[in-house]
Amino acid sequence: MYSREERNRAIHLYLKYDKCIADVIRELGYPNYRTLKNWYAEYQQQLIDSSENDPCKMKPRYTEEEISKAVEYYLERGKNCSRTVKALGYPSRETLRKWVAEIAPEERKISRSSVQYSQEDKFKAVSELHFRKESASVVAEIHNVNRGTLYNWKRELFQEELHIPMDKDLNLTKGELEDEVDTLKKEVFKLRMEKDLLEGAAELIKKDPGISLANLTNKEKTILIDALRTKYPLKNLLNSLQLVKSSYYYQRSAKGINTKYDKIKEEIIHLFNNNYKCYGYRRIHKILKDQGICVSEKVVRRLMREEDLVAKTKKTRKYNSYKGELSPAPDNMIQRDFSADKPNSKWLTDITEFRLPAGKVYLSPIIDCFDGKVVQWSISNQPDAEMTTSMLESAINTLVEGETPIIHSDRGSHYRWPGWIHLIEKAGLKRSMSKKGYTPDNAACEGFFGRIKNEMFYNRKWSNISIDDFTRILDQYLKWYNNDRVKMKLGGKSITAYRKSLGIV
Repeated sequence: MYSREERNRAIHLYLKYDKCIADVIRELGYPNYRTLKNWYAEYQQQLIDSSENDPCKMKPRYTEEEISKAVEYYLERGKNCSRTVKALGYPSRETLRKWVAEIAPEERKISRSSVQYSQEDKFKAVSELHFRKESASVVAEIHNVNRGTLYNWKRELFQEELHIPMDKDLNLTKGELEDEVDTLKKEVFKLRMEKDLLEGAAELIKKDPGISLANLTNKEKTILIDALRTKYPLKNLLNSLQLVKSSYYYQRSAKGINTKYDKIKEEIIHLFNNNYKCYGYRRIHKILKDQGICVSEKVVRRLMREEDLVAKTKKTRKYNSYKGELSPAPDNMIQRDFSADKPNSKWLTDITEFRLPAGKVYLSPIIDCFDGKVVQWSISNQPDAEMTTSMLESAINTLVEGETPIIHSDRGSHYRWPGWIHLIEKAGLKRSMSKKGYTPDNAACEGFFGRIKNEMFYNRKWSNISIDDFTRILDQYLKWYNNDRVKMKLGGKSITAYRKSLGIV
């Protein structure tokens, strides 16, 4: 009733949807519950029989789960064998193609041989091969063919160019030979100029190697012409790029207007990269102003937009330490008023989680409502009571006589066990807690966690970073946050500089 291909497709979806039969039937419209279970049982039995019938056969190198994972990654990430092998670390590309052919034959990627290339495409590829600086494999990858096909095109085109009909007179005069030599020289000159233009587009204006020169803007064409004008005549460059002479000179004059911001742009890039790529145009403008560089906010915003300097953000699930009502909860003394007239009068605390490929890391800080300073913090790979207790002890040691701040937290279990309560009572602090499930009651601390993750955690690769290395990076960031990070609410000063200006140590 069903073909082998239909059965394989159903089994593939069954594994993909984590053995949920309802999802498979909903997508395919076949088979019924019992039939699919029987197909999968037969599939497993075939795997067992193939390994048991041959006593000398080695144990399969890859498990069924690994095979299914590789095929799913291949299908969901653009059907690219190289990308899949690089991301997972296994198997070979040929092995992956076999797996796809067995499990999902209808999903196989269309081979390059089925793509038709025009004579113009072949000539362009062969020209880049002849004048290349990279390997032939790189040129082949640009044109989406293999290396052998590229050389076949070369032989084919050269045979066409060099083929001389038998009826053509070979006894050419000296003048005719000289004319042919001149024609060939002009063709070579034209090809070299086109090659240099393509390389210039890749190096100077960061375009792809296969970019069409006709699609460049007038400004980009002007940059290329200025770079090659000492090597080629202006008239030839304008003709090759299809640019009117008046447009070229207009772009040159406009370019001269923008050069006055080149040094400022370099300083903006330096400030953005050296501050965790988290500064927007307002804070960049403030730092430039402090350095004596006079430029408007609009210019800073435009220059950052041109260089694509954008502080990226991302949202994720918050870590929750609530374990139930372990002890009576005190009243909310803060009442969402996170302002303070002096340091060490209102403290906020909570725990946040960082998910890394190497594992999880937890941060427990104490934030001062006066200026947002991180009074103390502790970092651990286990969100246990010892982490919060050690952090609280260190924070209490920074207090002077007469300072008894309110310490506000959520209803997590770390803040309701006897050890935490004893430390607070011994130091004379006042406990305050948010209402259950009301994150706005501790919004200032939640906002602090959001800033940390937006500025130094999200949109960065942590695949090769160990837990210890990340702990050091996070600790270094928190020190920078207190001592160097510009805060606009404090008049464009860092927390440390702001306290010094007020005479607070």
